[in-house]
Amino acid sequence: MAALRTARRRPGHHPHRAALLLVAILATLGVSPGAAIAAPAGGQQLNAADMTLLNGVRLAGLWEMPAGQMAAEKGQSAKVREIGAGIAGEHQVLDQLVVDAANKLGASIPSEPTDEQKGWLKEMQNASGARFDQIFVTRLRVAHGKIFPVIGAVRASTRDATVRKLCDDANRFVLHHMQMLESTNLVRWPELPPAALPAPGADGLLAAASANTGPNAGVSSTVVWLVFLAALGTGGVATYRLLRRT
Repeated sequence: MAALRTARRRPGHHPHRAALLLVAILATLGVSPGAAIAAPAGGQQLNAADMTLLNGVRLAGLWEMPAGQMAAEKGQSAKVREIGAGIAGEHQVLDQLVVDAANKLGASIPSEPTDEQKGWLKEMQNASGARFDQIFVTRLRVAHGKIFPVIGAVRASTRDATVRKLCDDANRFVLHHMQMLESTNLVRWPELPPAALPAPGADGLLAAASANTGPNAGVSSTVVWLVFLAALGTGGVATYRLLRRT
């Protein structure tokens, strides 16, 4: 993912188009940039970044639990079967943590996977042998790579203690899952999506992230989520290319 710059306007640059794109993508996650979604006990309202974390962790569990169970049953290698069972079991724990956090915060979170995630599960159901193992590792490793930087960005900027605690828990689980998937030796490193790095200087992405801390944040203060948008785009393309080679 290429580094993103946010402060300088260039000839032909259309900030309104970028803002509309950000709104559209966040809408698919069930939130609006800057929207005050729920009020925790202390009165501090959750912003779109907090809700993106809650929704993202919940959606990950909704499809990765059945994916892990499938791998435990039909993985060709003993390693994939072991890892599938481990990921399914740990996602049950993480899923309960995000449900508990959402209930505490009075926030609504998804109850079923997205259509795209259902498609990944169907893809796995239709595969077998070595191809199944490759699809399982590829899909889950790319998905974990997408949510990992989101967890860090929310942890760095949220004002809510419950969200911070969920970030800490999710960070441990996601890191462990990536390590387990990598231990299969099926990860195709040169073809993973590149990392999104903040632009240098005070006008870079880090400054935008630090500004994304209040309940009244608008599109301009949620530019940090352009990292997430880039991850979705490059991750999807990279996954398609990876699986075409299996």
